Amino acid sequence: MNFKKIIQETYQEVKSIDDNGKVASYIPELACINSEKFGIHISSINNDNFGIGDYKDQFSIQSIAKVLALSLAYHIVGEKIWERLGVEPSGTAFNSLVQLEANKGIPRNPFVNAGAIVISDILISNLKNPKEDFLAFVRSISNNSELNYSAEVAASEKKTGFLNIALCNFIKSFGNIKNDPSDVLDFYFDLCSLEMNCKELSEVFLFLANNGNSTIDNNSILTNSESKRINSLMLTCGFYDESGEFAFKVGLPGKSGVGGGIIAVLPDQYAIAVWSPKLNEKGNSFKGMKFLEEFTTKSDLSIF
Repeated sequence: MNFKKIIQETYQEVKSIDDNGKVASYIPELACINSEKFGIHISSINNDNFGIGDYKDQFSIQSIAKVLALSLAYHIVGEKIWERLGVEPSGTAFNSLVQLEANKGIPRNPFVNAGAIVISDILISNLKNPKEDFLAFVRSISNNSELNYSAEVAASEKKTGFLNIALCNFIKSFGNIKNDPSDVLDFYFDLCSLEMNCKELSEVFLFLANNGNSTIDNNSILTNSESKRINSLMLTCGFYDESGEFAFKVGLPGKSGVGGGIIAVLPDQYAIAVWSPKLNEKGNSFKGMKFLEEFTTKSDLSIF
């Protein structure tokens, strides 16, 4: 498969369309970025890599980091993790409070904000130095010691994250947060501020295209079963209440972030990262969604 040719053609087509999206201005620091940026990078398990556009520019990966947090928590506590989290699509906005009362503090899945806050609580309970240890995990699976949090983005989220504060305290009232909510939220906001470029992001996610194994040294990061389950959750829950449409049009496990990034994985083949900061009304990258739909259509490759 000539991915380079397909990516080049699709990039030029999507770059020229009118972008009706808007940047995530409710996080003030994200409103400061150049909204015209557009980059793509693909990394394959056979080391066939290619990037185009602004693929070397770093951005805040935001909710994409939730997949990495889930991976580490799943590795540490195993199947017990599902006692505190559901695995169903939410059908509501990523920061919704609606379902938590009916479900007695159990978030619908790990990728809505409530679910990622519970994951943050699990990591705090199991890591000696949560922020440092999580960052070390991400650096180790990417073999990149330069990856880091953005202090500016984290501070911006902490100033405006009132709904996340409400979510954490509401879950705490049901006993599904074990640590001090302020500590959990402090870790959660840093987690979401993690910065990467498209090349780095596609490289980090290669283990989910490789049955949970590192493509660097073939060490097991997750079991084959755990990797399969995380890919399944990305397919059904990775794009909030647009997850069904992404599965329908793109047909790959993936995860979006309000920084404009999207990661998508084709098991046994590749991970592809797309970044375009303007978001559609569902909170997903407008051009990123268009690009991946056209890319899988032209390549005729998906999990289906």
